[in-house]
Amino acid sequence: MSAAADATATATVRRSGRDAELLQLPSWCGTAAASLAVCVGWAATTWIALHLRADVTLHTVALFVHLASLVLGFGAVLAIDYYGALWLTGRKTLREVLDFTAPLHIPVWAGLGGLLFSGAFLHPDLSSPLTCVKLGLVLVLSLNGVQASVLHQRLAAVDGGPVGRRLMIRGAVTASVSQAAWWGAVAIGFLNSRH
Repeated sequence: MSAAADATATATVRRSGRDAELLQLPSWCGTAAASLAVCVGWAATTWIALHLRADVTLHTVALFVHLASLVLGFGAVLAIDYYGALWLTGRKTLREVLDFTAPLHIPVWAGLGGLLFSGAFLHPDLSSPLTCVKLGLVLVLSLNGVQASVLHQRLAAVDGGPVGRRLMIRGAVTASVSQAAWWGAVAIGFLNSRH
């Protein structure tokens, strides 16, 4: 093979590697758009909660959807975080964790969307500080979910190489925020249901 052909092949490999990296890493525009969509959805359901009074039947259906969405979304989050802990303790490889958790993002988002939408029909008392904290926690965990999706893609881009300290810390913070927000919202929901 000639020197020119070698140089062309090397440039092609470099370009294809760079292109693959760009395709694997999410764009900041996409992340910002997803975060904006989360905020708009959160604001829309909060507005609905302020302006709509559901009848008994709609309230009952919304309560069922709310509980089913909690099981779906929070159950998937617990599975993801459990597998993350298995990786951190060396019991699973990063590839095993990423392959297992990738499909779980759909039930997490479906559960979160179901919780948010159905919650608007459950007559939340928006004058209650606890309810406002719960709404804040829901927004935090939704935005954290966008960030977690980006983190998943960044970890997938490592592709068998060593995971940097920065990504490890980001993963730990993401899981901690997720667990705190989910458990906080569940606890407040439980306390509010007793009144």
